[in-house]
Amino acid sequence: MLIEYLAILIYIAIAIVFAIFAIAASALLGQRKPTPIKRAPYECGMTTVGSSFRRIPIKYYIIAMLFLLFDVEVVFLYPWAVVFKELKLFAFVSMAVFIGVLLIAYIYVWKKGALEWE
Repeated sequence: MLIEYLAILIYIAIAIVFAIFAIAASALLGQRKPTPIKRAPYECGMTTVGSSFRRIPIKYYIIAMLFLLFDVEVVFLYPWAVVFKELKLFAFVSMAVFIGVLLIAYIYVWKKGALEWE
């Protein structure tokens, strides 16, 4: 039974060896000539004024995580739609429960004000 996965394991091993080789070759053969211009922060072709390190409000990360969460869960609708005719009522009920939980979570997040962009 494990012999069936041998090709996949060999492929993963080759990918890991290649990645390690590429990183090691870059570290050993790459040139290191840091200059003040190379070390300066670069932002859209404009020279930065003042410190380029400032705190970013956590609100941006929360909105990004919520977007990813709901976006990835919506991806599960596609395989459901593909096998819907085969599973009939079971597929409908299970997806109705899934969408219901998703809707409850969305309403909860909305009521908590996590989607407000201020």
